[in-house]
Amino acid sequence: MASHNPLECLQQKSAAAEIGGGATRIDKQHAAGKLTARERIQALCDPETFVEFDKFVTHRCTDFGMEHNRPLGDGVVTGTGNIAGRPIYCFAQDFTVFGGSLGEAHANKICKVMDLAVQNGAPIIGLNDSGGARIQEGVAALGGYAEIFYRNVRASGVVPQISVIMGPCAGGAVYSPAMTDFIIMVEETSHMFITGPDVIKTVTHEEVSKEALGGAHTHTTQSGVAHLCAQSDAAALVMTRELLSYLPSNNLDDPPLRQTDMPSAQLAESLDTFIPEDPAKPYNIKTIIRATIDDERFFEIGGTHAQNMVTGFARYNGHVVGIVANQPHVLAGCLDIDASVKGARFVRFCDAFNIPLVTFVDVPGFLPGTTQEFGGIIRHGSKLLYAYCEATVPKITIITRKAYGGAYDVMSSKHIRADVNLAYPTAEIAVMGPEGAVNIIFRKELVDARDAKTEQARLVAEYREHFANPYKAAELGYIDDVIRPATTRPRIIAALAMLDGKRQKGPARKHGNIPL
Repeated sequence: MASHNPLECLQQKSAAAEIGGGATRIDKQHAAGKLTARERIQALCDPETFVEFDKFVTHRCTDFGMEHNRPLGDGVVTGTGNIAGRPIYCFAQDFTVFGGSLGEAHANKICKVMDLAVQNGAPIIGLNDSGGARIQEGVAALGGYAEIFYRNVRASGVVPQISVIMGPCAGGAVYSPAMTDFIIMVEETSHMFITGPDVIKTVTHEEVSKEALGGAHTHTTQSGVAHLCAQSDAAALVMTRELLSYLPSNNLDDPPLRQTDMPSAQLAESLDTFIPEDPAKPYNIKTIIRATIDDERFFEIGGTHAQNMVTGFARYNGHVVGIVANQPHVLAGCLDIDASVKGARFVRFCDAFNIPLVTFVDVPGFLPGTTQEFGGIIRHGSKLLYAYCEATVPKITIITRKAYGGAYDVMSSKHIRADVNLAYPTAEIAVMGPEGAVNIIFRKELVDARDAKTEQARLVAEYREHFANPYKAAELGYIDDVIRPATTRPRIIAALAMLDGKRQKGPARKHGNIPL
């Protein structure tokens, strides 16, 4: 029986709200290896900083017997808290209440914290665990999703938006996370897809499991929909906190500064001999990245998707940068459709949130083949080009080895307004590789040569000496300096200091028309 004492009534109401769908459903959630909505929020936020909103909200649906089942909170916990002392706004869908399904009141709660986040310049973090739209509420539920989508777009580029998928996320519900900046999924317990396995079997007669169709492994390796994968709910929340440590609270702030004991002038002597003498031999670009950044701490984004392109966050002398790099270890570092889209999205995020870009270049060109051409490599490759051209943050480029053809232009070249362009002595900057160039330029001579193989080797060596090196580009001012690889760290730090006050505006326009 409800108490007539106001304080006792508050305690009873609060207890009812906090238990969600009840002890049995909470136990089932735990048995599935999942935390509850409130447990997730407590793990995400600094201790005792979370303040909940709308704890007593209930749905207003009176159809299908819903008027007799009106749990407090309506299946989502919303509010504000701190992460590392900085305010954030968050929501966590409660799968123990109506399977976390979204109705009108549920959506209104999410919209409120999103509006507050934009108004107050703080990140939005969504913990998704929902069966989708609440069927009993019909179009009101669909309208609720659309209201959230609209706010995702309005918040884009204003405050960071992070989605953590911690259960099912299907149908129209997937489009809200898709429009956020980063998606983190949990192995085995999280799934994202437009249509589930049963519908696919009915329509196309294909048989596929939920995990193979929309699990964390699928979306972090094949589709690229998700950026990070965690082994558990707790690990995903730790990952979210770490990701946020590299991001500013909003587009008017700078990223958090973190002090380091690593000297800014420290040399990486091993890099002087790291690049293989044989230009056809691969190496791991991450070795160069880690040797130059603060404390070797590289927070990679999308590390298991499009691995020929490396993207992630790091610090130089405490200052956050976004790193984009070709990976010679995979597909020789060629740009393909997936790598171009991955790089473009990351570049645009960094530009939106005042994060300088450091680009390491070793690219022999765009990946050839009918699959790439039919898939639209021209259109997708131009996304990366567009992103770099549009970016106004400080842009520093280091060419470690190959920079051939149009890919040289695309990868933050001086011609598309990179601020500082450096090259290692091993750099080869040319229209194409020496072998291909010689076969075209000296085709007749090679046909007529008595020993074509020896003549080709001589011409390739001559071409490499005269053209496939950094000095011709340096003579023209396209490369600012040719540097010892060991000095990469101090040179980048000096460039960042020089560019700290960079201010650049483009022409007045509503927005550009990126080749989507």
